Amino acid sequence: MSQSPLPPSVLPPVGETELELLSSRAATVIERLRDRVFAPGTSKRLQLSFTVRKAAQMVGRTEKTIREAEDDGRLPVAEKDAETGRRTGYALSDINRMRQVFGTLPHRADTDEAAVIAVQSFKGGVGKSTVVCHMAQYFALKGYRVCVIDCDSQASTTSMFGLNPDVDVDDEDETLYPFFRHGGPKSLHYALRATYWPGIAMIPANLGLYDAEYEFAARMVREDAFVLDRLRDGIDSIKDQFDIILLDPPPALGMISLSVLRAANALIIPAPPNNIDFASTAHFLKMMNATLGDLAEAGGARDYRFVKILATKMNDNKSAHVAIKRMMDAVFPQDMLQAVLKDSAEIDNATANLHTVYELTGAQTRTETHRRCRAYLDAVGREVELLIRKSWPSHHAGLRKEGLL
Repeated sequence: MSQSPLPPSVLPPVGETELELLSSRAATVIERLRDRVFAPGTSKRLQLSFTVRKAAQMVGRTEKTIREAEDDGRLPVAEKDAETGRRTGYALSDINRMRQVFGTLPHRADTDEAAVIAVQSFKGGVGKSTVVCHMAQYFALKGYRVCVIDCDSQASTTSMFGLNPDVDVDDEDETLYPFFRHGGPKSLHYALRATYWPGIAMIPANLGLYDAEYEFAARMVREDAFVLDRLRDGIDSIKDQFDIILLDPPPALGMISLSVLRAANALIIPAPPNNIDFASTAHFLKMMNATLGDLAEAGGARDYRFVKILATKMNDNKSAHVAIKRMMDAVFPQDMLQAVLKDSAEIDNATANLHTVYELTGAQTRTETHRRCRAYLDAVGREVELLIRKSWPSHHAGLRKEGLL
């Protein structure tokens, strides 16, 4: 028996006023969350500290060598605890100073091209920004010079690096938006800013960046130039300062995403092993192939050093995840990263406080959950690092010595 529709008085239409109220309430929730994380007068700082044993491992020298360099003045004398006389620990900036003194910084040669890696997907919720932030910090811990460019107006990566997009970032001066505008700056130097992580610079984003989509559309109508290579030109203007540039694009096939595809020389595609996301990845690859083909006819072909699919949010306890991951390995045998970023409460808990797993300190790093999660992240970082180094001729001799080439 069919039911009669509810009278209009029970389900009133949702008009502009109601939508405005809904938007206002949502903004209030976001504001309260950000007030908790971005307390007035505070700024995010890196609290990591490394023992001399860990420092020796990171630098590639012995503890004795480090102590001798401190004694002979090549390195500053480490601070010591007044009661125990032991070193209080080294900051990442201290580690990089040691690497510089001992010649173990892993920088590319000037003749090597910087790796410009887009972590790209046309679907949200796949761990894109999580991968960008953790990879950037993995590379920084290794001593690389890293730039993170947030191309997504949702600005998740910007927030993770301690900036409140609504307060700390001016879309008129400090995002990609001015660069995309007609008659904008000639280089991206104006938007580069240091972060609290030694070795990582970034170009932040905020909601105003979304207007760049309209700017692109307008420019394509009135200009003969191939404007989708504007971002590539901008990256060319700053890449001599960096070894690795990571791009975090919007999860949609828009003008900015197309610009990212044109600017990158390598792609990482995060894909959780479930039916919907696996199908989305297949559609993404098909659309990307067709779109890049069309763009190649207009602005020239674009080749990538590598394109790899990264299984994210993997849960070994879910039989469906295991089955689909097996299918992904079979369908993409040469294209999957061997490392898998597994689902972890450690990442969720850290992200809730706008931290990464690499930033956690103290007792929370001594749990088995943390160690497992850190191992997953390190495995991803190592595999991508190897792909990057293989693209740098200056690193080939070292890779052969390590048995990796």
